[in-house]
Amino acid sequence: MNSITLKNPFDMHLHLREGEILKAVLPFSAQSFSGGVIMPNLKTPVTTSQLAQSYREEIASLAPDFLALMTIYVTDFLDKESLQDLSEVGIKILKLYPKGATTNSDSGVSSILNPNLLEILKVAQDLGMILSIHGESDGFSMDREYEFLKVFENLAKRFPKLHIVLEHMSDHRSIKVLENFENITATLTYHHITMDLDSLLGKNLNPHYFCKPILKTPYDKEALLDLALNAHKKVSFGSDSAPHLISNKYSQNAFGGIFSAPNLLPRLVELFERHNKLENLQAFVSDNAITNYKIKVKKDKFITLKKSPSKIPDSIPVLDSKIIPLFGGSDLMWQELV
Repeated sequence: MNSITLKNPFDMHLHLREGEILKAVLPFSAQSFSGGVIMPNLKTPVTTSQLAQSYREEIASLAPDFLALMTIYVTDFLDKESLQDLSEVGIKILKLYPKGATTNSDSGVSSILNPNLLEILKVAQDLGMILSIHGESDGFSMDREYEFLKVFENLAKRFPKLHIVLEHMSDHRSIKVLENFENITATLTYHHITMDLDSLLGKNLNPHYFCKPILKTPYDKEALLDLALNAHKKVSFGSDSAPHLISNKYSQNAFGGIFSAPNLLPRLVELFERHNKLENLQAFVSDNAITNYKIKVKKDKFITLKKSPSKIPDSIPVLDSKIIPLFGGSDLMWQELV
């Protein structure tokens, strides 16, 4: 096969940041995808419908045809009235961060199963909202997702009609929870299905491969890759593309996040082709998301890729600095036709 056309690809976990970084990184996602789920962990967290609408308008001013599916940052102060406001303006995804778990998560929830939050989630269930969770404990880094599974199980049992998303699944032990509970789905990143801990520190330490949840074992990688290649109906592609200025990646307290947006679709086509699973790529990058999140596509977008050499940019200039993309400067076998 020398070309492939994808209909309405979606990125169901995307960090666009704000200001000049937003302007620098958004074009990559807007070119390749019909839309995406936009993460709310900005420097000032997106905690209200007003902030979410303002952020959505800023994105729309830069990429009018990109469907930005906004999320609200869950804090201990979220109330029922706020949920009603969100529902009325079409914002239905709540993003829950355990306090301190990842970048800009200091405003996150310190006790997830506290009575106040459980009451809020009951209202969210009644309103038909979606709860997306960065599911990690504060334990040993390789076991944080696994240790958090009991929270997913608890919430899934308490709120059987609430759609719960296990974001950026990284541990093979999570698959059982995914399959045991009808109301739990998951997103998978490119890096968690193709890379493992050796990629990060097997030779020299590479800060551009440092992310949260951390890359795990070859067995985890292969188990998650199998879900993606077979387009398991409960998984959707979510890049977790997370840009950081190079100064923040090379600092003593390096920020977690892999900026993968500039090369996602060509890499995914290459990956699925290598495993003779190209027929499943459409479901993985589009159909599953549209079904699971009940996305209403107003105008179809078709992305055609051809088998032709292309190159990932070495870096993206921004703010007198730069952002280094995943595999920056390397060659690709496929390229998008624009």
